[in-house]
Amino acid sequence: MSLVKVAVLTGGGDCPGLNAVIRAIVRRSEQRHLEVMGIRDGWEGLVEERHERLTRQRVSGILHLGGTILGTSRFNPFAIEDGPERVMRTLQRHNVGAVIAIGGDGTLSIAREMHALGVSIVGVPKTIDNDLGGTDYTFGFDTAVSIATEAIDRLHSTAEAHQRVIVVEVMGRHVGWIAAYAGLAGGADAILVPERPARIEEVIEHVERRRKEGRKFSIIVCAEGAMVDLGEGAKLISRGRDEWGHERLGGVAQSVAHAIEKRTGIETRVTVLGYVQRGGSPTASDRVLGTRYGVMAADLVASKRWGTMAALRGNEIVAVPLADATRSLKQLDPRIYDVASVFFG
Repeated sequence: MSLVKVAVLTGGGDCPGLNAVIRAIVRRSEQRHLEVMGIRDGWEGLVEERHERLTRQRVSGILHLGGTILGTSRFNPFAIEDGPERVMRTLQRHNVGAVIAIGGDGTLSIAREMHALGVSIVGVPKTIDNDLGGTDYTFGFDTAVSIATEAIDRLHSTAEAHQRVIVVEVMGRHVGWIAAYAGLAGGADAILVPERPARIEEVIEHVERRRKEGRKFSIIVCAEGAMVDLGEGAKLISRGRDEWGHERLGGVAQSVAHAIEKRTGIETRVTVLGYVQRGGSPTASDRVLGTRYGVMAADLVASKRWGTMAALRGNEIVAVPLADATRSLKQLDPRIYDVASVFFG
């Protein structure tokens, strides 16, 4: 029996659990009589024809590794002349019958557009922010929350010892899933997220109420995209734009800390977790979820369910249209924030 060749790529930011997905795709593809070709560096690898054969031996021992053995990029073939045509020529030249695209909003938006041009393609949702539609959770989110929670746990002791306020900035450009979950798990005294614009006066009230009650330290968790009114209306703290036109967020924690210290006189420090949330070994939960997604992706190829994506609904892995993932950002469930707010101050 001749094997159908499927190309696998990982695009966008790296994320704990990517290698679990790749491994599962290869192992399931072997059972489904599919030959797997790994594309180097995301969509750019399809344009530049950088690839390697993925075998059981090649993916052995990668389950626990962070990052992606295929490399990644934020390359968009639709942003260059003849980009989509070059992708399709690569697929034809190497007799590739299908593509599995693993990524977030950008990667899956490209996948949706390539499918509209006639490419046989399926998707796997990936983002530590957990902001993709169509699925309850994405792999990488649990790892990011675990790392942030551990950091908050460690900061509690030093904050209490020095009677300080510590503001912890976590990832979350447009949504507050990581901030809310890590803040709730870590016992934060206030959580600032993009979905709930906050006034600095509210944060200061929490801090001062704690001091009056004898608790002379506080932990504030904020997403990098949190909307905070520091006296001039709620707005993002931006450091300009990157080469793609996206705002470079970050610095909100510093602004919040400065305002708290200035208004209260309490020594206030900042910890920005940044890319440490992306790195390292994925949690057991993310390894399992990534593996389930990878198996489903290979099954979708075998059954020729093009234009669909593996998704988690409840405890089931199902197929949903790629359009469901990219139609709109999945914002933080307000019920989660309401639970966390019970413990503010």
